[in-house]
Amino acid sequence: MSLVAIVGRPNVGKSTLFNRLVGMRQAIVDETAGVTRDRHYGKCEWCGTEFSVVDTGGYTSHSDDVFEEEIRKQVVLAIEEADLVLFMTEAATGITDYDEEIADLLRRSGKPVVVAVNKVDTGAKMYDAFQFYSLGLGEIWSISAATGSGTGDLLDEIVRQLPADSRPEDDHPELPHIAVVGRPNVGKSSMANALLGTERNIVTPVAGTTRDSIATYYNKFGHEFMLVDTAGMRKKSKVHEDLEFYSVMRSIRAIEHSDICILMVDAQTGVETQDMNIFNLIVRNQKGCVVVVNKWDTVEKDSNTMKRYKEAIQERLAPFNDVPVIFTSVLKKQRILDVLDAAAKVYDNYSKKIPTSKLNEEMLPVIEDYPPPAWKGKYVKIKYVTQLPTRSPKFAFFCNLPQYVKAPYKRYIENKLREKFDFTGCPIQIFFRQK
Repeated sequence: MSLVAIVGRPNVGKSTLFNRLVGMRQAIVDETAGVTRDRHYGKCEWCGTEFSVVDTGGYTSHSDDVFEEEIRKQVVLAIEEADLVLFMTEAATGITDYDEEIADLLRRSGKPVVVAVNKVDTGAKMYDAFQFYSLGLGEIWSISAATGSGTGDLLDEIVRQLPADSRPEDDHPELPHIAVVGRPNVGKSSMANALLGTERNIVTPVAGTTRDSIATYYNKFGHEFMLVDTAGMRKKSKVHEDLEFYSVMRSIRAIEHSDICILMVDAQTGVETQDMNIFNLIVRNQKGCVVVVNKWDTVEKDSNTMKRYKEAIQERLAPFNDVPVIFTSVLKKQRILDVLDAAAKVYDNYSKKIPTSKLNEEMLPVIEDYPPPAWKGKYVKIKYVTQLPTRSPKFAFFCNLPQYVKAPYKRYIENKLREKFDFTGCPIQIFFRQK
């Protein structure tokens, strides 16, 4: 799937446009505490073409002395990772020094660029937009992100310029794809090398060579799968740059190209905000997950340390805390095979198809014992349940008044499904449909 990055100086309306592109289809802004960067990533579909959108807004520092440097870092990283750059400017202010600097970077990059001039709300403001032709980036598109004016034509142009699907050619499409993801320096490369049994980087050491996740065939110890490696998420030449933003962009690609994600966490630091960002990407993309706590040999332990640590992680991941947690030391090759076994088990759960008769036999008595609460004197009657023919586990419950089934009851149903059918490590989606 192609990646489109929205770049531009602050206050030109990047986030407003981002919400318009992705917010209509799914809520990107989460109320969950600690999910600070959720609103910066989403999917957009236009005329049958689906692509990922990253909003680089909101990361810039607010102190004047490092302002320019911070903007530059974000734009450089976005240009490097994205398949197409959407450069946003603003009609009323005109061309600023920042705009010219970003335009200079974009001209040199050789990447496809679409220029959007925002806040063109009236016909008179259209004349203010023409000055942006002087940036030398080709055609400009006048839009109003707030009202939606002109965004259809803009999306047409984005879809026209997008390269063909950037997913690598896959020799084994039928095999599970397992991605190793996580923050920089948690041991992703070491884990990939330990699994493959070869001391080699999966990603070439030349900066910018491998922008896609690379899938490597694995067949050992009774396990057969494609390993989607994100080694090189932190490049040596990029140590001084914004690693959090960079690793999220790399993780997006790896997660989209996988079925199961091995989320690696550093035992010494525990689950940090950045780990939660990546975990939320996994859940939003409906992928299976195994949490691997690496560097466990460096932690001082007593008889209950592992139990307490596991409970703390599950509490942090709530409400979706039905995830296997494995404690390893990749360098000492401790419990590496447990990681493979857990990933294989999660994949079995992920691809599980339950017969409709079995589903109804198990779930209808549960619903009868505890039906959905009445709403304004109206009773919800659930008649029938079936699993949808999708890659990840999704279930449709047919009832007379689906609009009256609230979130707490959906969680109850999800818990019962997990209890009866074992979906450890897999996000479940539940839909209530009109009978």
